[in-house]
Amino acid sequence: VQLQASGGGSVQVGGSLRLSCAASGSVFSLYRMAWYRQAPGKQREAVAAIDNGIATYADSVEGRFTISRDRAKNTVNLQMNSLEPEDTAVYYCKATDLRRAEYWGQGTLVTVSS
Repeated sequence: VQLQASGGGSVQVGGSLRLSCAASGSVFSLYRMAWYRQAPGKQREAVAAIDNGIATYADSVEGRFTISRDRAKNTVNLQMNSLEPEDTAVYYCKATDLRRAEYWGQGTLVTVSS
């Protein structure tokens, strides 16, 4: 499984960005897709995940971010609204298959400036 993330960029406080992660390879075996982020000097943290259509979010992004999965296009998206400087980080997508193997995409940088 290969994951390709895109959509990062620079935005002002209150703005929006949409991240996308395209999966290729044995995508039929992927049951859980997630987004993580890592801010400078901090540990990587989970942001949102979707598992069999059920989405979960970190408290810090609840109500502002929306994760969605398009199985036909083999993509998982993260719509980020009302962005804050604290959202600045490198965002990574992760996929988990039925054997519990995990796959990571390359990161995409999101910068939120005030």
